[in-house]
Amino acid sequence: MVEKDIIETKISEGKEKAEEKIDEHKEKAEEKINYRKEKLNEKREQTKNMAGKMTEDLSRGFDDLQEGIKSIQKIIDQKIDDYKKATIHSLDVDLIETEEKYYLKVDVPGIEKEEIDIEAGDKDISIVATFKPYTEEIEEEDKTVLISDIKQGKCSKSIRFSNNIEIDKISAKFNNGTVLITIPKLKTPKNKINVE
Repeated sequence: MVEKDIIETKISEGKEKAEEKIDEHKEKAEEKINYRKEKLNEKREQTKNMAGKMTEDLSRGFDDLQEGIKSIQKIIDQKIDDYKKATIHSLDVDLIETEEKYYLKVDVPGIEKEEIDIEAGDKDISIVATFKPYTEEIEEEDKTVLISDIKQGKCSKSIRFSNNIEIDKISAKFNNGTVLITIPKLKTPKNKINVE
């Protein structure tokens, strides 16, 4: 019986040691699991923070880009406006010829007759009109030009005729946004030449 007791004691001791070892492994495994959970949570938090910063940076970048585009658009609009003011545009005209005269109709909408200059030479005529920009009519400070197709600044038209013209007999009438110019042709008298 003594042997049986010894065996049972040894089994009991082995069992206790095995349980202790299992508990130790279990504790170590739980520690490792908890450690990995902490690291995983830290990584999640870092990723979340990085994603938040990245989203914030992208949003700020898009806002800056939008402001930059608006700024560039204003500069381009100003340059186009400056170019239009510096460039002399052509006036729209109709020209009709008869045997004795030229009839010229010049389209000058929105300006007064004092803003029109007409000069004539032996075989040519020049018309210059100055159009004020529409933006000058709007008195508000904060204004943005979205479309600017209407002529502004100095506009001119020069016409060269095949015949000489009678400068002293040219007449011009201003009527409802048009100038009607009548230009008589110079009749060169024909001289009869006697043959000797």
